[in-house]
Amino acid sequence: MKLAGVILAGGLARRMGGGDKTLLTVHGRPLLAHVIERLAPQVACLALNANGDPGRFAHFGLPVIADTFTGYAGPLAGVLTGLRWAETQGCTHIISAAGDTPFFPHDLAARLVTAAQERTLPLACAATTEAERGLSEHPTFGLWPVALADDLEQSLAGGLRKVILWTSRHGCARALFDDAGPYPFFNVNTPDDLAEAGRIGTRLGIAP
Repeated sequence: MKLAGVILAGGLARRMGGGDKTLLTVHGRPLLAHVIERLAPQVACLALNANGDPGRFAHFGLPVIADTFTGYAGPLAGVLTGLRWAETQGCTHIISAAGDTPFFPHDLAARLVTAAQERTLPLACAATTEAERGLSEHPTFGLWPVALADDLEQSLAGGLRKVILWTSRHGCARALFDDAGPYPFFNVNTPDDLAEAGRIGTRLGIAP
């Protein structure tokens, strides 16, 4: 198993008023810088899935891969794009991570792989449990095999958009991160979330 990392940043950021959420700063650094710092050591190679002018991300030094599926089709389009790119890099799987989630675990990839292998399933996603809501899946943090790229493309062409509907067809293990602290998959959707991310970073001792 050879892992490629793909940062998903192809969304429309409507609740933030548009633009690139990944370029907003937390503790003096763009969200994308925090995500790269966490994901890069866990994978053999790393790319950013984003649409539009790739030049705005040039100083991060990553390949920028635009959605291969035309029309905004949500995170599955980003996953498909990542799978096609990973295949060109000789990788067998991708580890996906959302570009607006700066505090995800440093052992994300290892635990996703372990969960899939223990259940003998091709896919895995991160999950947490909460007293009020029970089990919460975080499907943008997942393990995806390149071998399923054609199937995913056909499903998107057929109109499928919901991640869980596609993953349930093939079998998806859950990697529980209940021991990863209180904020592992906190993501920034609104200006209030951005302010809260700053407070969380302070509590976690993250320095600029």
